[in-house]
Amino acid sequence: MTDQQTATIDNRDENFSQLTDQFINGKQKDQLQLIPKLIAIGEEGWQVLMKFLQAEEINGVDIVQGKIYGELYKLKNPITEGFIQSYFSQGIIPLNSQCDLDYQPLNQLLVEQKFQDADTLTRSLLCELAGEGAVQRKWVYFTEVEQFPATDLQTIDALWRLHSEGKFGFSVQRKLWLSVGKDFTKLWPKIGWKSDNSWTQYPNEFTWDLSAPVGHLPLLNQLRGVRVAASLFAHPAWS
Repeated sequence: MTDQQTATIDNRDENFSQLTDQFINGKQKDQLQLIPKLIAIGEEGWQVLMKFLQAEEINGVDIVQGKIYGELYKLKNPITEGFIQSYFSQGIIPLNSQCDLDYQPLNQLLVEQKFQDADTLTRSLLCELAGEGAVQRKWVYFTEVEQFPATDLQTIDALWRLHSEGKFGFSVQRKLWLSVGKDFTKLWPKIGWKSDNSWTQYPNEFTWDLSAPVGHLPLLNQLRGVRVAASLFAHPAWS
């Protein structure tokens, strides 16, 4: 091996070590940006992320953990698939339900960032929470929202936040709603549901990826008025 080749390897190792240190000791924003760089390095980078995910305590929604899990999942590599199957076969947060609903399909869609399909499934799940009448009519009354189990709403919301880098979810929308003084006329444009006094047309005018405005997803049927949204945002699940 020539001196130049040795120097190249040493430089590469030093850069990798620096990148690893920056990721492990970095702030959340920096970690989110460094995850794709570690993925691109190959197995060395994957090992850093797998060890980090395995070592960190899973306690609620952590968007760094969510992004690591999603990026490892998308690799479809035997190494990362084996790791996920061994340690996180059911995802990285509990999928709790008081109604015995299965949230694994929603988890799967969100991990794969199939946001339009996840949005459709979320509406179906809300109908299931509301009862047989809502399932048949395919939408919910605001009075039914009040009876939703907090556990189930929290699970749905946690999955959306976990797999969107914290951009999507009912609690995210609620926070924005509070920030504009509970004024829905200000909320709709802010989250991209209305523009120049015209409603965003479903589905083609909505944005089904992470370039969407914060709070853009999941959707509620705003054409029926604000009472469902108001009931959802006032639900005890967020207190």
